[in-house]
Formats: sequence, structure tokens, C-alpha cells
Amino acid sequence: MISLLELSKVTCLLCIGAHPDDIEIGAGGTIMRLIDQQPGLQIRWLVLAGADPTRAREARQSASKFTEGTDAVQVDIHEFKDGYLPWQGDQIKSVFEDLKRDFSPDLILTHYRDDLHQDHRVISELTWNTWRNHGILEYEIIKWDGDLGRPNLYIPLDQTVCQRKVGKIYDSFVSQQSRSWFRKETFLALMRLRGVECNSEYAEAFHVRKIVW
Repeated sequence: MISLLELSKVTCLLCIGAHPDDIEIGAGGTIMRLIDQQPGLQIRWLVLAGADPTRAREARQSASKFTEGTDAVQVDIHEFKDGYLPWQGDQIKSVFEDLKRDFSPDLILTHYRDDLHQDHRVISELTWNTWRNHGILEYEIIKWDGDLGRPNLYIPLDQTVCQRKVGKIYDSFVSQQSRSWFRKETFLALMRLRGVECNSEYAEAFHVRKIVW
């Protein structure tokens, strides 16, 4: 297991999202920064609620954009029902166990355990239940519930990376552009706020339950 204090040494990365766009919103800038630091980075990109063909197609297109710079990428979009993931937990657990046997990540990006969205919360719980000897960062998703917490790990990002991030999100997920919260300004605002909190211009923030050094 790579210490969370040595993120520059990550060579195998597992990205887990309940829905299309979750990974990108929560950790897109960090992923691009990791690829810049480690062009040979191996990535497994896992999205669970991809039953809608349009959303699944957008998820694949977006994953391709966010993993530019590395060829060692496998994207898996599963067809679980959006909004019902807690009641499909046994099947999701089986997906995780199969992945665990097939891929050993240095670092896992997943949902925040106190996220008020039921799909996000169960994915976080199952991540911890499955991978017990891995570094795990829990990303945050801004939304109507108003459940942003007090993260304890910050990844500073420059403005260019942030602009690339929000541009890729907005251009990839066309089906979401009619939603009132789905705005470039929304995504930039949260990164600016987290930047202020770590004395940087912009940043993505994560919740860390355990740090091993």
C-alpha cells in the first residue's frame, strides 16, 4: 500500500463513482494531476448506475477525456438502477470482489461516507468493506442536500487544470446541462472555496479516515 503522504508514487489508480459524472466532479482535477506526474499510470474507472444508454455513453466519453495521457485505462460501466443502489448492494459487492481479484490499486477514489445521497453512501461503505489494505480518498459532490463536510486533505490545482476539468465535464454530459446546478460556475466555486482553505488558488478536497506512513 502506498502511503497517502506519497501520492506522487501512485502507479495504479481505482476510480469509483455511483453515477456518470461523479468521479469527474469529485476528483477530475486530481486525476489529471496524477497522470501528469505519472504518465504510465494504470487506471480502472468504475461507474455503477449506467443503465441509461445516453448516460453510459457520456460516461465513456468523459472517462476517455479525463484519462488522456495514459494508455493503461479500463472503463467499466455497469447497469445498476440510479437511485436504488442500496437495494442492489449484494450485486455491487460481487462486482467489487471480482475487481479486487483482478486489480490491486495503490490509491482508490470513492464517495464520502457521510454523503446524504443514498447511492453515494452505499458505494463508500462497500469500498471500505472490500478494500482493507489500500489508500482511500473520499471525494465530495456539491448538491441540493447541502451536505458538504470539513475535508482534511487538499490537492491544490492551478487555474488551467480547473478550467480543463469543468470544460470536459460540461461538454461530456450534455444530458445534464438543463439541470440548474450543472454549471461551470458551480464546479469552479467549490474548487475556489477549497483553494482558500488550503492557501491555494483552487483545490479539490477529500476526506481521509486513515493515514498510514
